Amino acid sequence: MKLKLLLALELAAAAPAAAEPPFRFADVNDQSLGLWEGEQPVLVYNHGVISSTNAPAALARSTYVHPLYGLDGEVLTDDFPKDHYHHRGLFWAWPHIRIGEPETDLWLIKGIRQQFERWLRRDAGKSVAVLGVQNGWYVGGRKVVEEQVWLRVLPTTADGRAIDIELTLKPLKEPLTLRGAEGKSYGGLTLRFAPRAGEAVITAPDGSTKDDLLVARLSWADLSAHFAGASVASGAAIFVAPTHPDFPPEWMTRHYGVLCVGWPGVEPKTIQPGKPIRCRYRVWIHRGLPEVARLKQVYADYARASSNAPPISVRSSRS
Repeated sequence: MKLKLLLALELAAAAPAAAEPPFRFADVNDQSLGLWEGEQPVLVYNHGVISSTNAPAALARSTYVHPLYGLDGEVLTDDFPKDHYHHRGLFWAWPHIRIGEPETDLWLIKGIRQQFERWLRRDAGKSVAVLGVQNGWYVGGRKVVEEQVWLRVLPTTADGRAIDIELTLKPLKEPLTLRGAEGKSYGGLTLRFAPRAGEAVITAPDGSTKDDLLVARLSWADLSAHFAGASVASGAAIFVAPTHPDFPPEWMTRHYGVLCVGWPGVEPKTIQPGKPIRCRYRVWIHRGLPEVARLKQVYADYARASSNAPPISVRSSRS
């Protein structure tokens, strides 16, 4: 019996250790949850209230992603930039919100705020990481909208990392009317990029453009540049799922470093209580300055896969 026990212990010691899952979640602090793939940081989701001594106290905010990292660990996003203190990494907000009276503004955080309520899922496996979050929109102490945010991160490939995003908005008792900025259309999913060396390159389905786009209907757009901490250019594209409401939506792009999916755009859209609306996107992070043909190919692959895909909330978290 003793000999068998010693033999079992020797075999256990000689066996290779089980490989750690490539993805892992860990608290950065009490306000922020980080995601890593192996030793590489992927993103930080800020569920607590974040403020800055360099910005007005009224612009303290929560429920957004920053930093968002490139494939080589470079920070791709900015928070509290001096030219637009209200910009906050990867976020979703609208400048014109009507739920009864008066009108409120999540873009500038006036009269309404997003507030973390609970985690719906925090799974990190070998082939996917899934984060589900329930937030509320509050006017004073009154909750007026339930917001669900789902992030699904796929393993990094040779040239890119895909982060799928689903936003679901459910008005509770009164209709919710959203509208983007007049003449510009921003209001919705927004990606504010970090400072960089040299000029940014913005590419849309029609090719690279030196002009900023306003109220432009696009299925995707990409911004690439040389960011601090990376030896080569890198960037990120936002892809809009073909199932998105009013596809393709209106956009605003700015070469100072922002991509804004402007849904519903300059014309208002009303969502009725009990009838939630879901918006799907993919953020594709890459090295280099991709040609338009490559971006079109990656988008086509995403569009095909997303057309019949179930919501992230019902997919296997360890598939």
